[in-house]
Amino acid sequence: MSLLELKQIEFSYEKDETAVLSDFSLAIEAGQCVLVLGENGAGKSTLFRILNGLSFAQSGTYHFDGILIDERYLKNNRNAKQFHKRIGYLFQNPDVMLFNATVYDEIAFGPRQMGLSDEEVDRRVLDSLSLMEIESLRQKAPYHLSGGQKKKVALAAVLSLNPDVLILDEPFAGLDKKSEQWLLQLLKDLKAAGKTLVIATHADEKFQEIADTSIIMGEKGTRESI
Repeated sequence: MSLLELKQIEFSYEKDETAVLSDFSLAIEAGQCVLVLGENGAGKSTLFRILNGLSFAQSGTYHFDGILIDERYLKNNRNAKQFHKRIGYLFQNPDVMLFNATVYDEIAFGPRQMGLSDEEVDRRVLDSLSLMEIESLRQKAPYHLSGGQKKKVALAAVLSLNPDVLILDEPFAGLDKKSEQWLLQLLKDLKAAGKTLVIATHADEKFQEIADTSIIMGEKGTRESI
């Protein structure tokens, strides 16, 4: 059984608009690294919103670890917490993810929402700060940080929940070469630890060491290539 499985998805933002995704099917196994390729407007962001339970298809099904993920399922607060704990989403622009007064509070936000103890929240924040090598930013205001620092804080906030799946939209956007190499090594380590990675990118050659397969999105849906 696939960890993430979409079957015959139909999605459009307005009733009379051309479908963004049409008869779209996809299966991703646990532990895979899958690249999502395609031109701007091909539906990559829409796909990611569906996988993260932020948008819902007009028809077709989405199963996560055997569970049907739809609007009705996620209206249950307990279900939603469990789902969002297991799947993390790094937006291309980290500014849309950062809204707390300090970096510490930004990383602590998710664990606090999950109802974890103060001690466990603190442990996760400190572990995430260390993993991302941003301990010195702990009390900084996120909006004062550089683009690369913001991306590290946003990723630390995602990793603080220790999700099984990481969905990353253009993770190299705004990073210098040194930061790219650092992030690539982190992704290698996460894959080695058994995490499932789904990465939208225009720079697929940079991920060849860790990619298991690629999905090329276009007008006629997708095709898979190794």
